[in-house]
Amino acid sequence: MDIRAALKQGIAQLREAAVPSFTLAAELLLLATLGRNRTWLYAHPEELLSDDQAQCFFALLARRAAGEPTQHLTGKQEFWGLEFEVTPDVLIPRPETEHVIEVALDRLALRELRAGRPQKTDGAGLRVVDIGTGSGCLAVALAKELPEGHFYATDISPAALAVAQRNAQRHGVAGRIHFLESNFLDALTSPPAMGHSPRSFDLIVSNPPYVGRREAASLPREVRDHEPALALYGGEQGYELYAELVREAGQHLKPGGLLVLELGHNSLGAVRPLLEPQDWTAVGATSDLAGIPRVLAARREPSRP
Repeated sequence: MDIRAALKQGIAQLREAAVPSFTLAAELLLLATLGRNRTWLYAHPEELLSDDQAQCFFALLARRAAGEPTQHLTGKQEFWGLEFEVTPDVLIPRPETEHVIEVALDRLALRELRAGRPQKTDGAGLRVVDIGTGSGCLAVALAKELPEGHFYATDISPAALAVAQRNAQRHGVAGRIHFLESNFLDALTSPPAMGHSPRSFDLIVSNPPYVGRREAASLPREVRDHEPALALYGGEQGYELYAELVREAGQHLKPGGLLVLELGHNSLGAVRPLLEPQDWTAVGATSDLAGIPRVLAARREPSRP
């Protein structure tokens, strides 16, 4: 069987199974089987698959048709122009999470501008925390964008942290990110052990669990059955974790420090009131391409007597 015929059959098989983006999924699984890129694939449609390659490809198709995410089968997902390893231990990075990076960088640039410094910053002197790092996509992407910054990344899951550490090594930023097994910022509450004092961070970002358990039945099977519940569900409603997240962020940010949070599709109304005006200013929501409020950002005010 040649590449053209294999791809055609794979597309038909996934279409019949009602797999979303079935053409792309078939392409990615064939590319993973062959170890080639898309340009090569379409330049060699008459190349023959070996028996082992054909067997591998159709086994992957069967698993995808049964509901396993394409990213789990290929072991990777692109985010912010970088390739990340993904496993069933971490949430698969989504395009909408890139808005967290965009908002964080924009807010940092505005802060530099207000301070009379160049708007573009390399992150020199910045201390950044990514809460619930998962695959490490936020911490790694920010570390690439802010090459002089210093980073912490926390996660309650040791398996997720192992994936994040491998991704940091892959992209050459492992030496600047401290990975900590921690529920939110619990591991950072002992200043002597961590070498810092409270209110010492310039930026805190997080893509917390924000899906409501009441929504579980409506989730795509790829998500419901294969992505980690610990990274998905934020309580019965989905937004229960934000209150503690905002509270801890307020304790660890410097005056003028920035908090940037990803939101669930229905979270804004519940989360926005948590940023009380005596503690937080410049509160603003950013919508994703579908018009859904996706990122909430705010600046920490100095404590008032």
